[in-house]
Amino acid sequence: MRKLALILLIAACGKSPGTGDDTMTPDADMTGSNTGTAAFEIKSTDILLPHGVEFTKCFYFHTSNTSTVAINKWISDMTPGSHHLIMFLNTSGAAQPADGTIDETCGFGNDPQHIPSWTYAAAVPHAEEDMPSDDGTGLPLAQNIAPNTAGFVQMHYLNASDTDEMVHVDIKAYALPASVTSYTPTAPYITYTKGFTVPPGNSTVTGNCPAPSGAKFWQVSSHTHKQGVDVKISDASSMIYDNTDWEHPTVKTWMTSPFYTFSSNMVSWACSYVNAGSTTIQEGQSAATNEMCMATGYYFPAPTGAKFEVQVYNGGTSQGCFGL
Repeated sequence: MRKLALILLIAACGKSPGTGDDTMTPDADMTGSNTGTAAFEIKSTDILLPHGVEFTKCFYFHTSNTSTVAINKWISDMTPGSHHLIMFLNTSGAAQPADGTIDETCGFGNDPQHIPSWTYAAAVPHAEEDMPSDDGTGLPLAQNIAPNTAGFVQMHYLNASDTDEMVHVDIKAYALPASVTSYTPTAPYITYTKGFTVPPGNSTVTGNCPAPSGAKFWQVSSHTHKQGVDVKISDASSMIYDNTDWEHPTVKTWMTSPFYTFSSNMVSWACSYVNAGSTTIQEGQSAATNEMCMATGYYFPAPTGAKFEVQVYNGGTSQGCFGL
């Protein structure tokens, strides 16, 4: 199976994955706090965006942290003309262009052993994402970022104005204070519906994949492109999420205990589309020419990192759900 763009694998720190201990201890020399200096910052180089133009670019970097950091807050800013950003980390060790390079390939290839890790995303000019401060036992939640991690920011631009723009994105990562001695790791739950098409007119694509065993969710959201008119996420017959804005999808959160547990142990989603054109649209990465159908979320405890589930279609028929 070719590499899929939207997956997040979080590098582990503290106790080794699979030990059965769901709490972790930050490195002693971890720096940064969510009320002070960022643990690291990624700021892309300015790009000229001509008026009336739409494109996607990628900016490559290494994080500046010198030890593993437990990130519990993200802040991002996008200049006018920016539509959305997704920050990927290259946790697989694959080669990538030099820092500061800007291209349109975005590190997506055909090797399933080298899948970039979707770490943070935003679809508004200024975004802040705080993680819950109490998992129900008194421990905060945090994502682990290894030192000097390679990565890239995928940036979708659309300039609908009458003037050219100089555009960039700025992402800041804030770590738990050094005084915090332990925390509970959290990681994304990402679904990707593969192989579907959107014919002219109205259509709906559905998916159904297992929830992580014993998982508590503190966030769910969705992702489609411009033909998407509605995304529903359900737990058996109970709908827990409904979004009708593809550009700025609803983000539903549970920031305090009790968090959300899928009682059916399955995450179900349905993406509805209206294709006003006369040609069928294929599933794919381009926000300008393709479509997507994704349910996303964050869960805990996550000692082994993210869960990525692929719902595969072939000729309009579901082939089932496959975990990667």
